[in-house]
Amino acid sequence: MITIAGSVNLDLVARVERLPGPGETVTGVAYAEAPGGKGANQALAARRAGHPVAMAGAVGDDANAIAALSLLQAAGVDLSGVERLAAVPTGVALILVDDRTGENQIAVVPGANGRAMENGVPEAPGAGAWLLQMEISDQAIAAALDAAAAAGATRYLNIAPYRASAGELARKADVVIANQTEFDALAASLGIEPGRAEDRMAGAADALGVALVLTLGADGALAVTGEGMVRATTPRIEPVDTVGAGDTFCGYLAAARAEGMAWPDALDLACRAGALACLTEGAQPSIPERAAVDAFTG
Repeated sequence: MITIAGSVNLDLVARVERLPGPGETVTGVAYAEAPGGKGANQALAARRAGHPVAMAGAVGDDANAIAALSLLQAAGVDLSGVERLAAVPTGVALILVDDRTGENQIAVVPGANGRAMENGVPEAPGAGAWLLQMEISDQAIAAALDAAAAAGATRYLNIAPYRASAGELARKADVVIANQTEFDALAASLGIEPGRAEDRMAGAADALGVALVLTLGADGALAVTGEGMVRATTPRIEPVDTVGAGDTFCGYLAAARAEGMAWPDALDLACRAGALACLTEGAQPSIPERAAVDAFTG
């Protein structure tokens, strides 16, 4: 079992002719609503990868909660660890997507996510793995990582969205996942000077006592692990929408490792899943099923 502790949102997505600059208004092309939140996205990705998944988090007692949890429920994710809180709105994400390039800008209003697990961390069945992100409070993340350690579970932390506490929390994890921007901020906080990515990653992994995974978008992924330095490439694609690609990568990576895949195979699967997610609009609607990822070579 993989337990994902994190955010649950409803995504409000507008495709625009181009992303606006500060103070600028641009014309929208289309609008849609879809389930989202980094925690929920990664839970669905791990489930669609074929692994049993439980979700821990919080939503409001409102109509948005039903929509936000709909795809997790349909996929068979265990939602018993998701609290419904009265008088608090379900979290929302306001997303602008460039209709030409697929690049995005996102603003998140946490709502109930800000109170996730304030009444304690739910007990997860079996040891397995725990996967967390940074869209819930530091206190909730730390408590969940401590509970995972006590249960003998493998602890994954995706330090997105990055904040100053990421380095301290990362020391509680076994595997830390970051994109280039997040890793640069983490490395700076550890006093690691600019240089070759491999050297900086090795330094950061050693300083934190973790395995470190760096996602590189179209250039694939790089990892420093107990098996040494591992690199995977990403199939070449023309992206439609990059929202959710990173979360798809994280969920698939955790599921692949839970299956017992070696790091090179796990990274390859996660990269292909992330690339395939870029070919469909939306966060959760774009997360591919395992059979599609297995067949996808770009």
